[in-house]
Amino acid sequence: MSLGSLTGINSLRQIKPAFRSMLSLSLVVLLLVWNFTCRANDGSSDVPMFSSNERNKIKELVLETLLENPEILIEVGRVLQQKQEKQRQDAVRSAIKQNKHLLFKDKNSPVIGNPEGDVTIVEFFDYNCSFCKQATESLKKLLTSDNDIRLVLRELPILNEASVFASKAALASVRQDKYEDFHWLLMDLSEITEKSIFDGARALGIDINQLKSDMNDPRIQQHIDMSRNLAGKLGISGTPSFLIEENLIPGLVSFAEFKTLIKLAREEIQ
Repeated sequence: MSLGSLTGINSLRQIKPAFRSMLSLSLVVLLLVWNFTCRANDGSSDVPMFSSNERNKIKELVLETLLENPEILIEVGRVLQQKQEKQRQDAVRSAIKQNKHLLFKDKNSPVIGNPEGDVTIVEFFDYNCSFCKQATESLKKLLTSDNDIRLVLRELPILNEASVFASKAALASVRQDKYEDFHWLLMDLSEITEKSIFDGARALGIDINQLKSDMNDPRIQQHIDMSRNLAGKLGISGTPSFLIEENLIPGLVSFAEFKTLIKLAREEIQ
């Protein structure tokens, strides 16, 4: 097919812009389909689909259409973003499934709430993160109001060395059965320093010498390394980030949002 037969291009320009745009794009699509079909039928796959002159005319048509209707580009960008977001979500869901045991059943991760709860929340957090501290009140309220929540805590110290020190101290307190109380205390501290950490530990009756010794337990560094590894696989780049069952929710979540998301999770489970 030759675009020489498309001398109607000139008359096409006299049509109202909106209809001309639709006709232009439709025409290009039809040409592509027709040429592809002809090439497939005659086996001439090595023959150029269009001549140089034809390609230039197609480009002219498309350019005119886009200049007259720039919203097409906006729509294309929107569709592309939606496609990329779906691909990202699919990749995250796949990563969650592949690492399900480490995320939800890792024995090296502290659990707060009901160990047998029907909905599991996994929190990735940093004790120096202000948004993590804000989320603390919502989580406390949630655990008080819903006895079927299982909260898995993944220490993800990413802000500074003080965050790392706090995470190691918190994980070490597991040996003295003080993790939950110590965790909430550290979240309430306005300043995370070695002194404030140990002062808080003493206030809870934690043996400081044992705590310091237990902070060197290899399993503590293993927990932190695993948190970083899992965060990378899930595309988590900041704290807090939450998994509510197999749904990833990055950023701060309010109490009302938690309730809604948990309700949806229970519906999915059923």
